[in-house]
Amino acid sequence: MLHFIVNPHARNIAKVVGELKARLAETDAAWERFEGASREEMTAYVRKLTGEGERRIVAVGGDGMLNDVVNALSSPDGVELGLIPAGTGNDFAEAAGIPFGAAALDLILNGEAKETDYLDCGAFRSINIAGLGIDVDVLERCYRMKRGSDRGKYFRALLSSLIHYRGQRVKVTADGAERELTVLIAVACNGTQFGGGIPIDPLARMDDGKIDLLLVELPKRWKIPFYLIKLMHGKAPSLPIVKRSLCEEVTIEQRDGEFVQLDGELIRSKVLTAKIVHGKLKVYRN
Repeated sequence: MLHFIVNPHARNIAKVVGELKARLAETDAAWERFEGASREEMTAYVRKLTGEGERRIVAVGGDGMLNDVVNALSSPDGVELGLIPAGTGNDFAEAAGIPFGAAALDLILNGEAKETDYLDCGAFRSINIAGLGIDVDVLERCYRMKRGSDRGKYFRALLSSLIHYRGQRVKVTADGAERELTVLIAVACNGTQFGGGIPIDPLARMDDGKIDLLLVELPKRWKIPFYLIKLMHGKAPSLPIVKRSLCEEVTIEQRDGEFVQLDGELIRSKVLTAKIVHGKLKVYRN
């Protein structure tokens, strides 16, 4: 049985659901659809499903919806997770080679779920990228804005962060080794991109049992736009201000910040912890 968990507020969701129903009608697949009235209702439903042994769960939405579903699983062990991208941000789908529309459903119906790592972040899970720094500053500013489209608010928040962001002093412990530095961005990567299409680490793999840790040191203020453009073009691994390493566990303690982000979702915490979990979860991806 395929269990489709639908975000009713996702962009173009009516069109996407219509395409899915039409395609499913052409098959003999057993399926059901659930649209929760709230995040809490959806979470409870997914937890109940997987607690009862259901293993084929399909998230219909963007990165936020996928993160909600991953965190709602009673246990990721043995789950075969599908994704129908239908959100404003679809970074995990891009990183995982998951197509849009009916092609994503065909991948689930005809493909094979592949072992996919995720990050155990204590009380939460992250399947794509977890971190802190200017990306969190942008999200905080964006969420405080009451007017405008999602893209418009994000662009205005980014401009504001470029003017006001002063960096974050952090202590990083990765596989037991400690260092302190001031960062523009600090991220623990399972996937390759975040922020609606920024390829922060094109070298990351989501099935190698490793966290790609990227620490982007704070450059001089006038150089921040220059380096952000480089980051947006996938140049992070080659930049002199970037320290990249592989690890299995990392803790990042920030001196002043109050939030971290997990797959683009803000969590109130001064500390980000991430431990790679390998070989438990399976995802329909290319």
